[in-house]
Amino acid sequence: MFCLSQSIAQSDPYLQELVEKTKNASTLAMLILAALQLGRVVAVKVVEEILNERGQAPTKWPMCAKCGTKLESKGLGSREMLTLIGLIKWWRRRGGCPQGCKIGQVVPLDEALGLTAYQKTSLEVKWLACALAVFVPFEIASVLFGLLTGVNVCSKSIWLWVQESGHLAMEQLNAQLAELEQGILPAEEALAAATKILPLLIGADGVMAPFRPEAGTPQGKTIWREVKVGVLARLGERVTKAGKRVPHLTQRRLVAVLGDVDAFSARLWLASVQQGVCSSRQVVWLSDGGRGFWRLPADN
Repeated sequence: MFCLSQSIAQSDPYLQELVEKTKNASTLAMLILAALQLGRVVAVKVVEEILNERGQAPTKWPMCAKCGTKLESKGLGSREMLTLIGLIKWWRRRGGCPQGCKIGQVVPLDEALGLTAYQKTSLEVKWLACALAVFVPFEIASVLFGLLTGVNVCSKSIWLWVQESGHLAMEQLNAQLAELEQGILPAEEALAAATKILPLLIGADGVMAPFRPEAGTPQGKTIWREVKVGVLARLGERVTKAGKRVPHLTQRRLVAVLGDVDAFSARLWLASVQQGVCSSRQVVWLSDGGRGFWRLPADN
């Protein structure tokens, strides 16, 4: 009878050690943890094998961006990357201009894989770390990340990744707002047909939030500023355990701005278009007695 664990163990002494550790686990919890460690090591070897195969395959070199001469191979160069399965290392072909043009090394495989120069961490690591940091402090996010993946990242790195993601998100938002100002509407978010026919509810209000008077220090008297908040949702129904049909909000989206009503209006209209306000059969605007928001439906 074919035994997968024996086949894996025969390929590498370290894998054999991990297989034995998995076999000797006394409890289910220890068995699963040992198997996860084994799985990560196997995954790293498989990924490295695929990358090495791609990296050493014959390469069709492009032309030099400066002189137009066809680039030529400069041999193999190594690269390593921290990923969700661990640190992976591989070799790939590098190219350069035979005329000596200073264009830096050209690595077609790196471009095909979506990698940038000097990148040390794979994007999926940053995505998961930033998602954790939404809910918990950076130090706790670092601990949880290690427990979930077996990969260690420091809290400072997570903080930097969050800042990077925030800057990219703001650049994207500003570009969308600039297009919206020119009359270019964004694409609607993909919605299921059953969801799209539901009434679209839009509401706005202002809430007071405490801020530090000086960045980076808790010293000084707290400053209270108004944050304008908009909520968009589809009004549907759900059935309770007792069989009763009750209202249910779905496809909920949030817009928040620390700024004036005009800045808020533009962002709320952008989110409304993305949520299908232009094609919705019924749109409901909800607002309280704050007169500052009453003109928003008419403005948009």
